[in-house]
This record gives sequence, structure tokens and C-alpha cells, in this order.
Amino acid sequence: METPRTLLEAIKHFADYENCRQFMIAIRWTDGVVKCPHCGSAKVTYLAKARVYQCYGKHPKSKFSLKVGTIFEDSPIGLDKWLPAAWLISNCKNGISSYEVARALGITQKSAWHMLHRLREAMDDKAGMIGGEFETVEVDETFVGGNVKNMHKKARVKATAKGGNKAIVLGMLERGGRVKAQVIADRTKPQIDPVLTENVIAGTHLMTDEMSTYTALTTPYEHAVITHALEYVNGHVHTQGIENFWSLLKRGLKGTYISVEPFHLDAYVKEQVFRYNNRTDADDFARFATCMMGIQGKRLTYKALTQRPSVV
Repeated sequence: METPRTLLEAIKHFADYENCRQFMIAIRWTDGVVKCPHCGSAKVTYLAKARVYQCYGKHPKSKFSLKVGTIFEDSPIGLDKWLPAAWLISNCKNGISSYEVARALGITQKSAWHMLHRLREAMDDKAGMIGGEFETVEVDETFVGGNVKNMHKKARVKATAKGGNKAIVLGMLERGGRVKAQVIADRTKPQIDPVLTENVIAGTHLMTDEMSTYTALTTPYEHAVITHALEYVNGHVHTQGIENFWSLLKRGLKGTYISVEPFHLDAYVKEQVFRYNNRTDADDFARFATCMMGIQGKRLTYKALTQRPSVV
């Protein structure tokens, strides 16, 4: 199957439904045999006019489409629009706004926003832990929220000292390798310690700033500290790599998405982590295909997406 290499080629390629169908088959059924997602039977027939498959097993819902069991399920939007949207979010370095997707694809902004969040669900980091005995991992946190300079003096002092009402993101970057990041509630040991244990291999050489939490971690690490009040680099001891990732993340949040609700922040962090970890892929199609490999077994309804967390 021919593969597109540019956005223009992708739009033309996936405008043909048969190309969409063959691509989805290649992604979902690597052995080349379409199986029923309900019973697993290989006794299926493609109904070309209806663009669905007929399973001859004895069970309800004997007809199914290529979208069943994926993030696309129950979406009235065609694959000719879903696949270019996936291409865009996979390859736009600073993200892409729902308004831009809506204009480009001819759909409503509400639909585009839902599409992009569903695609973020597919952006999985399946590669496991980072670091190792001879590896260096930089660890740092960043605050996401309003500009401190625009706050009242009292709020500014609080924000500078503890993050105020800003969200906190913890990041871990393996030098020359992958990054992991997620939203945490605060910068205390009960929040940071389990995240590092889950994501960074014991014995890794950690580079952090002078925050005291890093000196009392449960998992044993080789630990070097850079005191930012005095300097930002001391030989190989620095956290400049993770700072570079923070700049990419905030460029997208401030420049593209403008305003992000705290309970959606993890999804946007996940999106930027995906693009960073796949930055060395051969081309845009490779990143797009990697994203599409994560579409199965996931659902994100509009109700679930817009459900605000209960206030404690």
C-alpha cells in the first residue's frame, strides 16, 4: 500500500474510502485477516455498498464498521476527516487548535475539540521505564497557569513560593532519549516519590534542582544537584534538557491552546510527550502511524470529556 509523506498527500490519499479501509485493516488486523470484534470469528464478508462487515457468527450486532472498538466508534465523522486530523495532531510541533481543525475539515469547533481529545487518548507511551545504571535522567517540575506578573502582590508571593493555584507538572527526561511527564497535586514526597519509582529505573543518575524532596526518595538513585540560585550549569550537572521540554509544552499551551482547564491538562501533556518521544521518526507518516496504533480499545464520550471533577 502506498503511504503519503506530506499533509497534502495524506488528504488526497484518504479522500478515497478504499485507501482508508486498507489502512485501518493494516493497523487493526496485522495478519491481513479481518476478524469480528465481537466474537473473533474470521468468517466475515465486506458489504461494499454499506461500507460495513457482516459476521456470520450467531450473536447480536453481526454487522460492524472499521470504527468499532476504537476511539472513532459512534462518530458520524468519516475516516476521510479523522485520519487527516490524526496526521495534524501527530506532526504539528506546537499542537493544533480545534478552531483550525474545524476550518480545515469543515466541521464544527465542538466536534473538532472532541476529535482532538479522542486522538490524545491514542497517544500512548508504551516504552516502559527510563534511565538505567549508566544513564542520566533530569527531573524537574513546572507550574502551568496565569502569568505571575499579572497577579496581585499577595497572590504573586504565594504563586512564586508554592505554585499558588497553578497546576504542577513533573517531568523526567533521559538525556538523548525519552521524556515522561504527568500532572501532580503538589511537590511533596508522597506525590513525587511514587511517580519516580514507577518511571525511573533504580540506580539511575538523577539531575535535579535543590528542592529538598529529591533528597529523601525511597528508590535509590545516584543524585546530583544544581542550585539554581547560584548557577544553571556546572559541567554535566544541569536540567537544561527538561527545561527545553517545558518550553515546548508551554509554547503549545500558551500559543496554540490559550486556555486549558486543569482537569484536561494531563491530556495536553500526554500529547506533547508523544510528539517529543517520536521526534526522531523517519517522517510524518511514521509518527501518524504510531499514533494510530493506539486507537483500539478506547472510548471517550463527550459526556465523560466535559464531566468536571467533583469539588472536594
